[in-house]
Amino acid sequence: MYEKNITSMHLDVLKEIGNIGAAHAATSLSTLLNKKIDMKVPKVEMVSFDDMMELAGGPDSVVAGIYLRIEGDVTGSMFFVLPVEQANRFIRRLVQDDHFDFQTGAVSEIGASAMQELGNILSGSYLSALSDFTQLNIFPTVPALSIDMVGAIISFGLIEVSHVSDYVIVINTAINEEDVPNEESVRGHFFLLPDPESFEAIFKALGVN
Repeated sequence: MYEKNITSMHLDVLKEIGNIGAAHAATSLSTLLNKKIDMKVPKVEMVSFDDMMELAGGPDSVVAGIYLRIEGDVTGSMFFVLPVEQANRFIRRLVQDDHFDFQTGAVSEIGASAMQELGNILSGSYLSALSDFTQLNIFPTVPALSIDMVGAIISFGLIEVSHVSDYVIVINTAINEEDVPNEESVRGHFFLLPDPESFEAIFKALGVN
């Protein structure tokens, strides 16, 4: 159980990696939106599967979930989970369509593509920073978008990792847009679930024996 060896120092390193990735993602999003975007990773933590569900609003809350597999020297699953109301607001601004709504099904193809592109940018930027830091080859598959309850989206990603661990790495992410009030800014969570054999590779690269 590798999580027993994880200290606050290792989480601080993951947070720093997250902020490097966030800076890259902010640059890409600024170009996409044609406005200044600021991104931060205020916190990285290891939490239990139950706590992960609660962080995302509880297993029954509806979210926009972006799921992808991680391949290369490290394999695993990664989720970016966003409350559906925040996803709606972000995509409406991005595609300039006030009627866009994941919950009612008023979802344009361009809006759905924009949400996937957001997932592409965020996951790609974070994994690229993690790869640079660990010197491991890590790259994401094309992300899949799902609008569903947290429990339904996340549960199938837990099957593999649950054999070796009861914990998941949570990378909290804050996206602030120019001219958008703070209360309307995007607050999402990345859930990083390395496959069992990849726990060792990541933590070894972070200095954990």
